[in-house]
Amino acid sequence: MKFLDLAKVYIRSGAGGGGAVSFRREKYIEYGGPDGGDGGRGGDVIVEAVRGLNTLIDFRYQQHFFAKNGQPGMGKQRTGADGADIVLRVPAGTEVLDEDEETVIADLARPGERLVLARGGNGGFGNLHFKTSTNQAPRRANPGQPSVERTIWLRLKLIADAGLLGLPNAGKSTFLAATSNARPKIADYPFTTLHPNLGVVGVDNAEFVVADIPGLIEGAHEGRGIGDRFLGHVERCAVLLHLVDGTAQDVAADYCTIIDELEAYGGELAEKPRVTVLNKIDALDEEERAERLAALEQASGGRVFAISGVSREGVLPVLRVLRSEIKAARAADPDMQSEEDAPW
Repeated sequence: MKFLDLAKVYIRSGAGGGGAVSFRREKYIEYGGPDGGDGGRGGDVIVEAVRGLNTLIDFRYQQHFFAKNGQPGMGKQRTGADGADIVLRVPAGTEVLDEDEETVIADLARPGERLVLARGGNGGFGNLHFKTSTNQAPRRANPGQPSVERTIWLRLKLIADAGLLGLPNAGKSTFLAATSNARPKIADYPFTTLHPNLGVVGVDNAEFVVADIPGLIEGAHEGRGIGDRFLGHVERCAVLLHLVDGTAQDVAADYCTIIDELEAYGGELAEKPRVTVLNKIDALDEEERAERLAALEQASGGRVFAISGVSREGVLPVLRVLRSEIKAARAADPDMQSEEDAPW
């Protein structure tokens, strides 16, 4: 299935049905009076987060969603049928944006959350409503309320516990493949990852979800390379795993490039807990390892782990640190708790 995380959608609610102008006409009934029924209510356009979806690809092939109109009222005090609602089913983690692509209308982070995007119009009153003591044969009825039409954007931000960051060819996909059953594309050229990948990682009888996004380069916030559009998929993560290629000439410069892009992206992403890792140590001798670890520790100002995604050397301690950071974040923020962690 092709991955799609942004879609433009046109929606329209149903218009209300008009009221009826009708009079009771029966044999042997001398004074019938008005009996026009009300119009039916138009259908709503609803968006709902559901399980089992992880892409917006369905909205590539259908962009227009129109709810049904309410039926007009009829004689004998019969009310018109209400129009059927239409429900847009989206993955959990989808943001609904206004037409300007900036104003957030709703953030559907959990399955089951729903929102009415366009409310259907009410049906009009039939002439029975306008009967008075001085006007016992009204010949007027209200039209139904018009429909609501609008354009919205759907933007998916994947739900993951940990997110992988790094320059192209830093070994993110190799790390994901080594620690989970995910099988992302791995090759010896940049930008082998063109869309985010998810993998479930198990450590110490616990599991968490890791998101791998395409690599960032200097100037990504200005649109260079693939840009920073995929950073939204790690905004919801509890912790970021920053992988630095140990075979690079200047590991400190590579580290600073990613940090600068996070700060340029804005929001709280740059403030999230980070675990810094020097990757590909299987290609380094002992002297090179020590030299580049020291340079990276000085640039990051904290602890740096040394691992090899290919040989899996040093991977287990990193996974345990990620798990502890995720557990601490969930304990501090109840909204981040998964169903397994949530109390009964």
